[in-house]
Amino acid sequence: MRILIGDDHALFREGINRLLEQIFSDADYVQAATYQEVMAQCSGSEPPDLILTDLQMPGWPGFEGIRQIKALLPKTALVVVSASENGTDARQAIEHGAGGFIPKSSSVQIMVSALRLVLAGGVYMPHALMNSSGTSGLTSVPRDHAVVAEPASGVSLTQRQRDVLACLREGKSNKQIAYELGLSEGTVKIHVTAIFKSLGVKNRTQAVISASRYAMR
Repeated sequence: MRILIGDDHALFREGINRLLEQIFSDADYVQAATYQEVMAQCSGSEPPDLILTDLQMPGWPGFEGIRQIKALLPKTALVVVSASENGTDARQAIEHGAGGFIPKSSSVQIMVSALRLVLAGGVYMPHALMNSSGTSGLTSVPRDHAVVAEPASGVSLTQRQRDVLACLREGKSNKQIAYELGLSEGTVKIHVTAIFKSLGVKNRTQAVISASRYAMR
């Protein structure tokens, strides 16, 4: 596995590098201090399998930078490691294709667990950035909006999950949904799985029937 660490602070890069060497001892590590250096590594003959990047490096074009990297390397796991603890920043990062958002104030245990989750195909965002509970933890579902309760049916879906469900009712594929909603296919798959679980179904047909039963629009 090849891991790219992008941050304009050399001390932080070295610290993360040494930490990850203890966890992923067989991995190859490369570092980048600017967005241009990150893109150069992503465009090289040996692209990374995991990218850890800050949001404030020189040349960084905002959240669009995440989308550009994912467009170049759609199968590569990308995790934002940021000094920001703003929920909006975290949600924007996930919406633009990041597989996780880890505040730099997080503990080593949380960071390692988050990276393992993302590499397994999940999505990580601290609960403290999703709501006001102040607790932190892992989530395999990108809860990018407040949960909307369905008192009549007992079913709860996020607004983004409702958007994905609406596309399912139109018979659209994950690729079509990803394009229409501006998400990665991986994120769409996670939403679809969460929808199935919330509705208690096993496939798209059952989800559409269940959604019609609850009159979800």
